[in-house]
Amino acid sequence: MVASIHYLTAPERVEELVSETVEAARAASYRLAAAGRREKDHALTLAAAGLRGRQKELLAANGEDLEAGRASGLSPALLDRLALDGRRVEGIAAALEQIAALPDPVGEVIEGRNLANGLQLRKVRVPLGVIGVVYEARPNVTADAAALCLKAGNAVVLRGSSSAQRSNAVIGEIIREALSEAGLPAQAVQQLPGQDRDEIVALAQAKIDLIIPRGGEQLKETLQKAATVPVIYAASGNCHVYVDAAADLEMARKIAFNAKVQRPGVCNAAETLLVHEQVAEAFLPAALGELIAAGVEVRGDGRVQEIASNAGLTVGAASEEDFATEYLDLKLAVAVVPSVQAAIDHINRFGSGHSEAIVTADLAAARAFQWGVDAACVYVNASTRFTDGGEFGMGAEIGNSTQKLHARGPLGVRELTTYRYLIEGQGQVRS
Repeated sequence: MVASIHYLTAPERVEELVSETVEAARAASYRLAAAGRREKDHALTLAAAGLRGRQKELLAANGEDLEAGRASGLSPALLDRLALDGRRVEGIAAALEQIAALPDPVGEVIEGRNLANGLQLRKVRVPLGVIGVVYEARPNVTADAAALCLKAGNAVVLRGSSSAQRSNAVIGEIIREALSEAGLPAQAVQQLPGQDRDEIVALAQAKIDLIIPRGGEQLKETLQKAATVPVIYAASGNCHVYVDAAADLEMARKIAFNAKVQRPGVCNAAETLLVHEQVAEAFLPAALGELIAAGVEVRGDGRVQEIASNAGLTVGAASEEDFATEYLDLKLAVAVVPSVQAAIDHINRFGSGHSEAIVTADLAAARAFQWGVDAACVYVNASTRFTDGGEFGMGAEIGNSTQKLHARGPLGVRELTTYRYLIEGQGQVRS
């Protein structure tokens, strides 16, 4: 067993625990930054094999986490995020292999030129150093975050939630053993127990290069108040599907259903459906009927309720709070709007900058939507559910940044690097 998860025991203080953990990661980061692609890819391939070989152990640990989660009253959405089965474990292992197959971003020349004084200047990608990742009940993030950070040459401090503690510990152990077997520092992957919220505050004030949180608004607020280090927020996803006047209504129905129902507990699921007034009566009865039959609780504005009632459907009243809420559940807010600009205005008021979709055959409406909404990912005639590093060919992602600096959208290996200038001369001195 290699470099197991840190557990807090009295009289050790949280600040000391986090400081020691970060220092260990920092020491390992210098060795990892100099590692070649072959060693890093070998470690990731070994980790994938380890996940498959120890699947029974991992599923047993996950079963204990699920049992504890049900006893503590975790919501169905969080239990879905927490749950592993053979298919999901295989997906995690395959993602590690996909990351291993990606080009190594470290050392990539972004630009280069010869200066007038004869100096040769290159701008190259380099690791950030030590990255902290804070996340909730999703064991797959343990593997994805560690793998992406390692591929980019970074050490990582993982702070998962106590609800996934047993699952996370097994995954972390498998990755550390793979690192050791590949000749790389096992201490490059550190784990905090997730038993004390003060761990988050301490990590946000430690000597770390970047923190990436994956969680709700409460986590975001905690970090905004406490952080003294850079943070990229991969937080909420209040996503919308807008059905335009020029939409193919059958296409729109399928997209709206997929965006809401296919996996409602994730950040790229749709939380609000907007429909142009010219197609509302033709579109809503069948679309709402299908959603309600799938168990979706629909809350609509006055016009939506009127159309639903005429079709024999029951729809609750939607408030402003409903339109501002990331449900992560089988709930959907619906509104009728008079124009594409009204849809854009609604999204920019209530959206979280994650993923937005328009269904339309009108090129002008599509372009207005693409340039008008403030979001990391904007879709035309496709579901918001595609916002994912794996779907984008990144192998996996740590999260989806809703910020604008230094990265936006899915955070893959390139987004986990910075750059430095390498300058070579022949004895030049400045006069």
